[in-house]
Amino acid sequence: MAEAFVNGKIHPEKVVVFIKPTCPYCRKTQQILSQLPFKEGVLVFVDITAISNTNEIQDYLQQLTGARTVPRVFIGKDCIGGCNDLVALQQNGELESRLKQIGALQ
Repeated sequence: MAEAFVNGKIHPEKVVVFIKPTCPYCRKTQQILSQLPFKEGVLVFVDITAISNTNEIQDYLQQLTGARTVPRVFIGKDCIGGCNDLVALQQNGELESRLKQIGALQ
């Protein structure tokens, strides 16, 4: 169930972020990404606490990405990591080019 749920959300032309609304790193990630000029429907935040099997989802994210912490940020099919990884990509100028590669920006 968790595997199908996560795999069903990840898409090659979208930016998908698995979050918990109470997590400060998730909120910071949302803040950073919300400032960018995404095409409509390309940026997706998935609240894993809205689903009953949160632990199973985090266990599968660990299998998939090497970490079960949130946020887990996927640019296309690639997991770039969490909030600190996103900030690092933003600071070295790589974030925008990665987003342009999948056609996510306006």
